[in-house]
Amino acid sequence: MNCDKCDKPAMVHEVTIKHGKRKEIHLCAEHAAEAGFVVHQADAPIEHLLKQFVVAHSSSAAVTTTSTGSKKCGECGLTFAQFRKNAILGCPKCYEAFVDELGPLIERAQRGATHHVGKTPRRTGAGLDRQRELQRLLKELDRAIAAEQYERAAEIRDRLNALEPAEESQG
Repeated sequence: MNCDKCDKPAMVHEVTIKHGKRKEIHLCAEHAAEAGFVVHQADAPIEHLLKQFVVAHSSSAAVTTTSTGSKKCGECGLTFAQFRKNAILGCPKCYEAFVDELGPLIERAQRGATHHVGKTPRRTGAGLDRQRELQRLLKELDRAIAAEQYERAAEIRDRLNALEPAEESQG
């Protein structure tokens, strides 16, 4: 997708539904920043981003409970069951009403990722890539040890040792 204003690659895609009409906006990083979107928060936890969004859009408690005990948005009346069926939230207050349920859903949708990985400056990109690879290998090493796959763990350890000297020369 390209930016609606300048045809650069879009970094922000906003879908709003108002009075039953769907409207999509696609913006490049520059136009998104002008519109007030925060574009480059690399490595921010998804839960943190979601809570920031909720705080920015909340002015009062937006959650109520139905007679069946399920959560319901106090602003638009959408229940979590309706959201699960349609996969569309009714209003910005829905993020506040369903914040506990949305975190795990987003994590699953991102294949277990709990951090947003945004754009990084070119000059620091290689160092960040190396750091992410180290973190990934450490997690993989922990999983291999937990599964008692010691030969695999030794291979991962060797790859970690090969990466660490490069890390030290950078720091």
